[in-house]
Amino acid sequence: MTGTKRFVSCIYLYNEHAVKGLDDMTIVETDPIRLADSYNDGNVDELLIFDMSYDDESHERALLIIKEICSKVEMPVIGAGNVKRMEDIKKLLYAGCKRAVLDYEKEENVAITKEVSDKFGKDKILASVDNAKTIEFNKALLEEYVSEIILMNPHIIKDAESITNLPAIVSVKEIALNKLIEIFGYENIYGVTGNAINDNIKEILSLKELLKEQGISVGILESPYKWEEFKKDPQGLVPVIVQDYKTDAVLMLAYMDEDAFNYTLKTGKMTYYSRSRQERWVKGETSGHYQYVKKLTADCDMDTILAKVYQVGVACHTGAYSCFFNEIVKKNDYDENEKNPLNVLMDVSAVIADRKKNPKEGSYTNYLFDKGIDKILKKVGEEATEIVIAAKNPNPEEIKYEISDFLYHVMVLMEEKGVTWKEIMEDLAKR
Repeated sequence: MTGTKRFVSCIYLYNEHAVKGLDDMTIVETDPIRLADSYNDGNVDELLIFDMSYDDESHERALLIIKEICSKVEMPVIGAGNVKRMEDIKKLLYAGCKRAVLDYEKEENVAITKEVSDKFGKDKILASVDNAKTIEFNKALLEEYVSEIILMNPHIIKDAESITNLPAIVSVKEIALNKLIEIFGYENIYGVTGNAINDNIKEILSLKELLKEQGISVGILESPYKWEEFKKDPQGLVPVIVQDYKTDAVLMLAYMDEDAFNYTLKTGKMTYYSRSRQERWVKGETSGHYQYVKKLTADCDMDTILAKVYQVGVACHTGAYSCFFNEIVKKNDYDENEKNPLNVLMDVSAVIADRKKNPKEGSYTNYLFDKGIDKILKKVGEEATEIVIAAKNPNPEEIKYEISDFLYHVMVLMEEKGVTWKEIMEDLAKR
C-alpha cells in the first residue's frame, strides 16, 4: 500500500438504477453505466459499487450492469453488497471488479473471510464496518485476511486507527474542504468515498491540487523530466507516438506543446496541441473516445514521446480503431499473426463465429453447434483427456496437436456461451 490518497466515487445500484444511498432510494441516474462514465472522466481514482438487489433475479441483473461498467471504465472497480457466500465474491471478481467487499456487520460474511482470502488472495478482499467494536472484535481475522477496511461511519476514524494499522477508506455523505484535508491527514486513511465525492465530481482535480499543496500525496502524475529537457521542433512541439497498452497496436501520432504536456500529467488524459486549430486538444473531449495515460516514455534523444494508453472506443476520427490502416506495401512473406498469438486465436474465433451465423454444409463446426452444448462439452472433455495422454509421450509433436485440437473446441464453447478472447485476456491479466 502506497501513501497516495484516493478519491473513490460510489454507485448505489438498486433496481438497475443509481440511487442516492444505502438508505435513500431516490434515483440520481437511470443509467448507472452513463454515471460510471462521468465518474471515470472526473479524475477519481476508484469506483465503489454497492449492489442493493433484493432477490436472485435482480442480483443477476445487477451483476450484468457491474460487468458492463468494469469493461468500459479505466479506473479500478470495487464490488460490494449482496454477499452471502464465497460464490458471491467470485461473481463480483469475475464480473471484472478488482476487489470485493465483505460486510462485517453480517456474521455470514465474517465466517467466509479466510475462505475467500485463501481462494482469491488477501489483496482482493476488503471489509466494511459500521462501528469500532466490529474492528476490535475481529482484529486478528481482519489483519490476517483483509487488505483494507471501509469505514461506513466517519465518526469512528480515530477509534479505528487506535485499534488497527489496516489502511482504510471512509464513507462520507458531505464534507467541507478543511474537514477533507483533516481526514486525509490520518495516517491510515487512504481514501474517501460516498456522496461527498459524488456530489463534487467536477471539483476533484482542484481538490487534488489543493491537497497536494498541503503536502498530501494524491493521484496526480509527476514526471522527473521538465518540458525544457525535451528537444522540440521549430514550432516548439514534441511528437507523441500513441500505443494501446494492452495490444501494443500503434493508434496515432500527435504533438504536444508545454501546455498539453502539463495538462496530460495533471488530468491523466492524453492532451495534445492541435496544429490545425492551434489550441489545446484533449483527445476524446468531443467524441468521448478518451485516452487515459498508462505510461509515458521519452526516447534516447528526448525528442519523441511514446505513450501507452487505455483507449476508449476508437482512436481515429474516421471511426477506425487505429489511424494506421492505409497499406502502402507488404512483402509476400509478411504475416501479421506470426508474432501475435492473440491475433491467431481471434482469427480462428472469427471463423467459428461466422460458421454459427452462416452455416456451411458439411462443416464440423456447424455439426457441433447443431448437436448443442452437451456435445460441445463432451468434445472439450475428450480433448482435455487427449492432452493428458499425449503428455506421457516423449514426442512433443503429439501434445502440440492435441492442445491445438483442445483450443479449437474451447473456442467453439466460447462462441456458444458468448465469451470472447478479449474477456479471457483481461481476466488472465488480473491474476
